[in-house]
Amino acid sequence: MSQRLLLGVDVSTTGAKALLIDQDGQVVFSATTPLTLQTPRPLWSEQDPRQWWKGIKESIRQVIAEVGISAESIAAIGLTGQMHGLVMLNNSGEVLRPAILWNDQRTGSQCDQIRTRIGLERLIQITGNDALTGFTAPKILWVQENEPDIYARTHHILLPKDYIRYQLTGEFAMDRAGGSGTILFDLKERTWSDELLTALDIPAEWLPPTFEGPQITGQVTAQAASETGLIAGTPVVGGAGDQAAQAVGVGAVEPGIIALTLGTSGVVFAPTESALIEPQGRLHAFCHAIPDRWHLMGVMLSAAGSLQWHRDTIAPDLSFDELVDEALEISPGSEGLLFLPYLTGERTPYPDPLARGAWIGLTIRHRRAHLTRAVLEGVAFGLKDSFRLIQEAGLGIVDQVRVSGGGAKSQLWKQILADVLDVDLVTVNTTEGAAFGAALLAGVGAGMFANVPEACENTIQFTGSTSPSSAVSAYQDYYPQYRALYPALADQFVAIARVASADRSRSEAE
Repeated sequence: MSQRLLLGVDVSTTGAKALLIDQDGQVVFSATTPLTLQTPRPLWSEQDPRQWWKGIKESIRQVIAEVGISAESIAAIGLTGQMHGLVMLNNSGEVLRPAILWNDQRTGSQCDQIRTRIGLERLIQITGNDALTGFTAPKILWVQENEPDIYARTHHILLPKDYIRYQLTGEFAMDRAGGSGTILFDLKERTWSDELLTALDIPAEWLPPTFEGPQITGQVTAQAASETGLIAGTPVVGGAGDQAAQAVGVGAVEPGIIALTLGTSGVVFAPTESALIEPQGRLHAFCHAIPDRWHLMGVMLSAAGSLQWHRDTIAPDLSFDELVDEALEISPGSEGLLFLPYLTGERTPYPDPLARGAWIGLTIRHRRAHLTRAVLEGVAFGLKDSFRLIQEAGLGIVDQVRVSGGGAKSQLWKQILADVLDVDLVTVNTTEGAAFGAALLAGVGAGMFANVPEACENTIQFTGSTSPSSAVSAYQDYYPQYRALYPALADQFVAIARVASADRSRSEAE
């Protein structure tokens, strides 16, 4: 095989993936090694970084063996993976403790401390974000307070994919998209914030140099080559966190083109030409994987996850297609039935872990098909909340939405989204997610493409489109009713949580 190939490496929460593509964007082979999650205490979520490296080595070796190529054909490697996770290493580069992951919820008090020390308004001015439990900085403070012996031995702080970079290249480095997700980063200047590091008493020397996504950060070492089957000297680029790499993988690299991921969670990713910030921190604002580009991002915690719960609870005997097909006969608005998709709390536009799901407007006329359509519409309304905030933050016109994820397989759901958002939706040929975007970034670093937009243009094709229908006006009438529900119920969510907690305490005491 004489043509040059690109390797995308993805450390997700569930698997260590290696994806090989050619210069036209065709997938040559993909291999994933499963990873396990540890939850040693309530609210905790951890993984051993050494297991990531073991899994990545297995996946890379499998790709090379199955394809039967010479590893010399691999022109460059791009890295991606779960964002925000805290990896702490000692002065010898050894792991000090399990990584604290993006979905770990132990750091509520540390988030409050950050807001107090910095001031919420100033924190958002610098980082573009509020202090949330998912981010890296509060995890560092938690270790500082609760594991001082670990903290005292720390010399390096990395994110998950950057631990893989260290194992591959021996270099400590981080991409700027990932750095901006730590909330220790000056968003506009695209560099570490001395003001934040000083205020939080975090040594600046623990943090690695940062690079743009396509920049080369190191080369595969002889040791890593012997363990993976790669060739020593193969360049490794900065890469990006999973959401930025996913956006590159569907071609959302210029303002006006939005990436919508309809997975278990829902993500609305909007590239911007400048560092736009939502002043209340209801949207995430990060650096994009592309030089001189940023992005705004809204996150819904239960998107396709809401449909999964509905199917598992109401109709476990039906396939998703069968369940959704029933909803085809129901008119837009589900005859006045609305669904709040806050089954696991919410992030955008209400960062509220106590928010809860609900059907509102049930009558004796409503059947299972109405419940199903209301779930699909409720998720679409929730995603519209993110679109509204993004446009209010200054994005301007949305030309196109590129939708991906498991929910994008449903034509009805895509039509509902197109109608609720009143915008054209398109699907593309790339289905390998963040690993594909990481591979494209590697192609730019290797000189196979002049820049990231060119890489996307040369490899990504449209496979379908969905335009708004006459149902737009119906959804325009229902959306204000949907928006009114959370403010009306927020106090009740708090009261319900208080009663439920007391009830659990009584049960445990008995």
